[in-house]
Amino acid sequence: MAVVFLRTFSHVELPTGLGVSEGRPCRRKQRWRLCSLYADSKYACAGFDPEGNGNNLAIRSSLVASTAAEAAAAVSSEQRVYDVVLKQAALVKEQMRVGSAVSVEVKPDLAVPETVYLLREAYDRCREVCAEYAKTFYLGTLLMTPERRRAIWAIYVWCRRTDELVDGPNASHITPSALDRWESRLEDLFAGRPYDMFDAALSDTVSKFPVDIQPFKDMIEGMRLDLKKSRYKNFDELYLYCYYVAGTVGLMSVPVMGIAPESEATTESVYNAALALGIANQLTNILRDVGEDARRGRIYLPQDELAQAGLSDEDVFKGKVTDKWRNFMKKQIKRARMFFQEAEKGVTELSQASRWPVFASLLLYSQILDEIEKNDYDNFTKRAYVSKVKKLAALPIAYGKSLVRPLSQQRQSSPLKS
Repeated sequence: MAVVFLRTFSHVELPTGLGVSEGRPCRRKQRWRLCSLYADSKYACAGFDPEGNGNNLAIRSSLVASTAAEAAAAVSSEQRVYDVVLKQAALVKEQMRVGSAVSVEVKPDLAVPETVYLLREAYDRCREVCAEYAKTFYLGTLLMTPERRRAIWAIYVWCRRTDELVDGPNASHITPSALDRWESRLEDLFAGRPYDMFDAALSDTVSKFPVDIQPFKDMIEGMRLDLKKSRYKNFDELYLYCYYVAGTVGLMSVPVMGIAPESEATTESVYNAALALGIANQLTNILRDVGEDARRGRIYLPQDELAQAGLSDEDVFKGKVTDKWRNFMKKQIKRARMFFQEAEKGVTELSQASRWPVFASLLLYSQILDEIEKNDYDNFTKRAYVSKVKKLAALPIAYGKSLVRPLSQQRQSSPLKS
């Protein structure tokens, strides 16, 4: 589980020293949303038992029948993601076993006045970026403990800078080798060798919280995918892409946001939950931006499902709303909503102080699907958005939801439970 980083496109201090060279332009989906969910639905890609009775994968992600070969590929992709989930969950469980605290302000070897001042300045710069580009989410982080919110700001800034490599002003000059150098820089900051102030904030964060490097590497892999891929033959391929560019943020952030002490959910289930909201948000991005992406020659919609609906790439490029398109979109929206519905169950497993920004982001982002429907499924020429009035109305609702005790605890105490 995690939160949603509501992103608006704008350049912010792109990483320097990458030695980028001439490449090709590309446009990526906007992303970085924290996630959460009990993935036990028909449309879940990495299913798990909400009761904690095992962690078997449920490969049921496509709306159309798959061949045996495609099913095998899907298992491979989802197992790959699930292995990352297990690794991150193991780190958290080890921390809980030894009883180490994540609220340490400064590591002993850095407890010198100058270093403390520089770290405070680094985190303050991260705060400024988060406050400017993710206003609703930023307000919610203010309810967290100081060390948790600073860490979340640092993660947000790294994700933003990574995204801007292929979605910012210099995107046309980014090459795979530039992303390789960015990954090397990531390894350096995890080893305590930050390159700049923003890196220093994240380096300090990962030294205090049980955060694994793999989700960060996987996000960079998503950038590589966007440089070379503009079609996805089925939902299983799209699922892996959504994990790279959105689900990873949940795995980065759950160790920081914390799991509620009273939660009865398994650690693995909480991390599986973190994937689903990311998938839901990314699917919503894709459905909202069909026309915008098509004008850039990109189609993120599953090719097999388009064909099943009697549609082709040419129909998408023409941008005409037909009955076939409406029926196709209804199914796509239904799947996204299934992920959101499952996600809402998992948010309650987070520590209470971390829930409000997650619930607010979940409610606001899921309303984009409502707006697509109100536009009669015209996502070719109209961009669905949530009005300021609706955003304000969602905040108290989200706060009320954040006060509910963990769903797993409710199940444990239910008189109907045997």
